[in-house]
Amino acid sequence: MTTTLTCRKAVEQDIDRLYHIIQGYAEKGIMLPRTRETLAAQLDTFVVAEIGDELVGCGSLTRLGQDLVEIRSLGVTEGHKGQGIGKAIVSLLEQEARKQGIPKLMALTYEDKFFERSGFSVVPKEIFPEKVWRDCIHCKKQHCCDEIAVLKRLD
Repeated sequence: MTTTLTCRKAVEQDIDRLYHIIQGYAEKGIMLPRTRETLAAQLDTFVVAEIGDELVGCGSLTRLGQDLVEIRSLGVTEGHKGQGIGKAIVSLLEQEARKQGIPKLMALTYEDKFFERSGFSVVPKEIFPEKVWRDCIHCKKQHCCDEIAVLKRLD
């Protein structure tokens, strides 16, 4: 049995598995849901983590402006948390942001300690008007958001 972790760009065959990981978090109210159609349209922004041929994690990188990208839809399946999978996904997304020459990487999270271990700092959400006007205006938690903003400067 293979126990090697592999991270790679998502492909069309991953859509259903991505959907189920994200939906599991969305049902708990800790991640925005994504439809299969949205995942298909944004597939090029996603990376996945696999152990053998089992998809065990995912994350995406979404451009919010000239100098800012956001880590989104970061999730690891039950039974695989605490094994460094999330860290591997964040590392790959950070490499992609660097490759694109984007100096700031942010996320909205409930797991600020996880991100701090990867070099992020907690910052006020209000410093990201790009995020607020693009996504937060559509969120049901818009006026009572309890997520924590984190930022990592890559320059």
